[in-house]
Amino acid sequence: MKKYILALDQGTTSSRAIVFDRNGSIVAAAQKEFPQMFPKPGWVEHDAEQIWSTQIAMARQALKNAGADAGDVAAIGITNQRETTLVWNRDTGKPIANAIVWQDRRTASVCDQLKAQKLGSTIRRKTGLIIDAYFSGTKIQWLLKHVKGARALAEKGKLAFGTIDSWLIWRLTGGRQHVTDVTNASRTMLFDIKTGKWDKQILGILDVPESMLPRVCSSSEVYGETSLLGGQIPIAGIAGDQQAALFGQACTRPGMVKNTYGTGCFMVLNTGPKPIASKNNLLTTIAWKIGDHTEYALEGSIFTAGAVVQWLRDGLGIIKRSQDVEALATSVEDNGGVYLVPAFAGLGAPHWDQYACGTIVGLTRGSTRAHIARAALEGIAYQVADVLQAMRADAGIRLKELRVDGGACANDFLMQFQSDLLGLPVVRPRIQETTALGAAFLAGLAVGYWKDQATIARQWQVDRKFKPAMKSRDRDRLLKGWNKALGRSRDWEEKSD
Repeated sequence: MKKYILALDQGTTSSRAIVFDRNGSIVAAAQKEFPQMFPKPGWVEHDAEQIWSTQIAMARQALKNAGADAGDVAAIGITNQRETTLVWNRDTGKPIANAIVWQDRRTASVCDQLKAQKLGSTIRRKTGLIIDAYFSGTKIQWLLKHVKGARALAEKGKLAFGTIDSWLIWRLTGGRQHVTDVTNASRTMLFDIKTGKWDKQILGILDVPESMLPRVCSSSEVYGETSLLGGQIPIAGIAGDQQAALFGQACTRPGMVKNTYGTGCFMVLNTGPKPIASKNNLLTTIAWKIGDHTEYALEGSIFTAGAVVQWLRDGLGIIKRSQDVEALATSVEDNGGVYLVPAFAGLGAPHWDQYACGTIVGLTRGSTRAHIARAALEGIAYQVADVLQAMRADAGIRLKELRVDGGACANDFLMQFQSDLLGLPVVRPRIQETTALGAAFLAGLAVGYWKDQATIARQWQVDRKFKPAMKSRDRDRLLKGWNKALGRSRDWEEKSD
């Protein structure tokens, strides 16, 4: 009997690999950051070769740390930063340009043109998404237009598009498999989430050849094998990071909701076997597909969350390590009237303002770096509160609790403040690496490592539950200040032609 599942967690700022055992416990892990590139204001890129080299190195390191080899691994599950767009040459296997990261805003003006053509309702009805530079579709179009010779190669069927899951599987299988799963496909703005197929009308609108696109699979099946870790291992699970976290949090019943505090914040609500069309600027997306059964979700995407702490560290230099932010923030009793709107990549749900900018307001001569640090953490929580309010309105159900994960959920101050703002218990699980765990669960189900979803759900355990303690008048006062600050950040950048 194989001992372990290996999860590859390819994130926006780092590549991780985690070895899980049958109890869903972490046996060993390895992680490495890779460079972020900002060639122009609003542009964010990654070197796909660096993504690959760091990810395969971390897979090998995690197995070494576990004292394991390929023969001990039942399957590999992959989870990834979503929407990040890569195009490579099928013959050479080389990318034609850097990957355009989900945070990148270079196609905002293209999205404005699509909206002006009254295509918003068509795209929303089919894909569940709003028109935004966040998604992959306009990024592919940009690459085909701006990379010399790309359009001609694409028309000849020589180019392959993929989100990062597709790129990793292509490399792991030596170019034999060009696939993705429904969760990643549902984030491209090219995929009909009801039919489960690439949409020819939208492909025509964006002028993207269908020959570039990967084969769409379920989230839990054997896609191929890799021999790059010292022996043959099946690759058997794929899910975009937020859907993987929802699965890893055992939110497998309608009405269960989780929020991941990563580079961005992503709240996802399981809505069951039927998609719910949002009336409050949320996204309708696919939660996962296992066998022939597809589950849907509502999602609120916040572009900048944990990244604001990195900015305090790297941009302002007011902390040396990310984990220092909590002590600094709690060294003052309150925010001193300071609000920080971290709209560094525009505003996501439920505001969807491509032209918003990061803003700090309420500064006085008495403001200190501690007030700014506290305002930064509070700014994450305010954004989450905005999304949850929209989610409650759309779903029409009473939410019992918010399950949380991601790096920043280790911050007790942030979690307590979040609970206070929401008026809901915030529940942190014992294993906080739920994104990787979800990918492991999906892979394990496909190869019979775990019997069924009920077996998986029983493994989820609480680390700590934060309960609301703030007085309603204090909450209302803080939210009023946040909404004023939000207004100052809106529509700041000039719209370009």
